[in-house]
Amino acid sequence: MVFNFLLVDGGGSNDGFLSPVRFRWNMPVRASVGDFLAVKLVVSRLVEHNITFRTTMKNNNSSSSIKNHPCKKKPTTPLLLLSLLTTSLLILRVSQNKTILITTTTTTSDSDHHHHERHDSCLGRYIYIHNLPSRFNTDILQDCESITRPKDKISMCKYLDNYGFGPRIGDDGVSIDSRYSPSWYATNQFMLEVIFHEKMKMYECLTRNSSLASAFYIPYYAGLDFRRNLRRHNVAERDAAGKEMFKWLKKQPQWKGMSGKDHFLVTGRISRDFRRNPDNNSLWGTNLMLLPESQNISFLTIERSPTSHNEFAIPYPTYFHPTSTFEIRQWQDKIKLTNRTVLFSFAGAQRPSRSQNGLVRTQVIQQCKSSSKTCRFLDCDVKANGCDDPMSLMKLFESSVFCLQPPGDSLTRRSVFDSILAGCIPVFFNQGSGYKQYVWHLPNNDGEYSVYIPVKELRTGGKSKIEEILQGIPNEKVIGMRENVIRLVPKIVYTKPNRHKPDKETLEDAFDVAVKGVIKRIEQFKSN
Repeated sequence: MVFNFLLVDGGGSNDGFLSPVRFRWNMPVRASVGDFLAVKLVVSRLVEHNITFRTTMKNNNSSSSIKNHPCKKKPTTPLLLLSLLTTSLLILRVSQNKTILITTTTTTSDSDHHHHERHDSCLGRYIYIHNLPSRFNTDILQDCESITRPKDKISMCKYLDNYGFGPRIGDDGVSIDSRYSPSWYATNQFMLEVIFHEKMKMYECLTRNSSLASAFYIPYYAGLDFRRNLRRHNVAERDAAGKEMFKWLKKQPQWKGMSGKDHFLVTGRISRDFRRNPDNNSLWGTNLMLLPESQNISFLTIERSPTSHNEFAIPYPTYFHPTSTFEIRQWQDKIKLTNRTVLFSFAGAQRPSRSQNGLVRTQVIQQCKSSSKTCRFLDCDVKANGCDDPMSLMKLFESSVFCLQPPGDSLTRRSVFDSILAGCIPVFFNQGSGYKQYVWHLPNNDGEYSVYIPVKELRTGGKSKIEEILQGIPNEKVIGMRENVIRLVPKIVYTKPNRHKPDKETLEDAFDVAVKGVIKRIEQFKSN
């Protein structure tokens, strides 16, 4: 008989075991009344000293287990371990084949053990949410008017409704096209922190036992906090919350195990907003991602820095937040049959031509206007109001075969994901706008779902270069690319937190993919 014994710290304190301690014996056991009394003695000693225990005994390929019995807090010492080991050895005697569990007098079989293992789908997926002081999240939302900027047409407070999805489209009395389900919302592109937190609260593998957790989530709304302090000229005031947050975290026992390498934080703004470098006298943003503690944690953000080792880009929120897999499949079927009468389109605003991104934008807009029979341009300038209505944007993308995605204020755009949602093939002009960003959510066979036109080719190819390239793609190739784009839809939408998941549900949304990605990264840290 093989007798395995695992001891771990069950209270999340710093005074117990810093890592699990295992004992293993390989000998026969007689299950007499005296043996059960001895087992009871061992268990009572464990309970007295706050030890979570897992035991497994195997005989002729049969096994059973008990796990996770938290107890009261008391310090443990090497002397205690020696005492426990000595006491445990007293219960072992030579005898017949029999399997005993350290619990009550119940015996279990191999099939019972495998039945339990089969149904513990959370093994390796448990996540612990830090209970941060409210000033780092909910207080920011209660002060939502301070998040609103003067040029915003709608108060940011409105966008906090419905788990951060914003107002439901159609609830304002304006009728919505019957082709759209009630799961469409006027979602603000900067609401990812709230959306992710709300979904994390409903995550199926949450735990309050930190010894079980594979990852630790930090629900700090760094992007909204930055927006609230955007107009403060004193950069020290802007940086203060990030420093205070890490000061609080470093006092938690969960931080000390891996110094934060098993922690992650989600930001709803681009990386550059948290990398204010004092060396170049920049006044923009905060220094959150440059703090020493930040070098250990993983950041999930809508746009990563190309030089960062611990940032991972995840999709911007779209307008569609379905409740079920059926609703997603229904939408995919709809856009497969959409009649696309426009070869290519662009929805966006002009950018200053003094920047590289601005020059690309100018070229794209000029070429779209010069190809008026094959391209439609929707002006998103503040004065134009062309992109205020989410449904106008979606209908443009649904009617287009290709959607142009030049860089704007930064390399990435929310429009990339709106176009994919509409089944429109994205056209990139910079590798950093998609391919080098969303490696968890977009496939690495770039040419199978998108078109890439280098900037040099755009500038030297004449005023109709975009049209020539897109018209030159064979129709069969276009059909295949569109099918691949439509397959991506589930992975780029954030479903409702209470999404219905039938048994054996396999569909993953943007949240599921992101969580799986960050857990895998942390596991790689642990194995190195």
